[in-house]
Amino acid sequence: MIPSFGSRLSLRIGLLGGSFNPAHAAHREISLIALHRLKLDQVWWLVSPQNPLKTADGMAPLAERLAGAAQVAAHPRIKVTAIETRLGTRYTADTLEHLRRHYPNLRFVWLMGADNLNQIRYWDRWEDIARSMPIAVLDRPGHNLTAPQSLAGRYMNRWRLPQHEAAALASLQPPCFLLLKSKLNPLSATALRQRKAG
Repeated sequence: MIPSFGSRLSLRIGLLGGSFNPAHAAHREISLIALHRLKLDQVWWLVSPQNPLKTADGMAPLAERLAGAAQVAAHPRIKVTAIETRLGTRYTADTLEHLRRHYPNLRFVWLMGADNLNQIRYWDRWEDIARSMPIAVLDRPGHNLTAPQSLAGRYMNRWRLPQHEAAALASLQPPCFLLLKSKLNPLSATALRQRKAG
């Protein structure tokens, strides 16, 4: 259970958004890496009701994706939530803005795989996301060399921190970001769906 709106708790929270269609071990691994390396208190999995960039075809119902994510997370400091349904938001930039407003005492870090650093330029107001919250980009197979050279990677490079400052990231004023090197897990939700369909 995540804290109620207006909570006075002072926590360091990693936010991992996505469809989680389905959630898988790589989601859990990067969350555990973030908890440890960024010295976070919790990681919240923000299970999207419907990703604006993805078709509803093949999208499992939200309740099913939430249940699957909770089963995969299986950790007391990884919290699975569909808070966007409560916030009434559809785009990440709006979700992050609302979370900062509703939780003024929490220190948020946006977590994403290197594959999303390649794709974030297609997100609504992606530059606002880059400037509004500390960001940690975690290794993903096949994207670690190209992601820093992507449009967003080049844009954010001016605020890039060395890995040894990872533990301080949640306490820093944005914009700031870093790339976290880690053991690579090749799992992807797309591959899992294809395997299930086959």
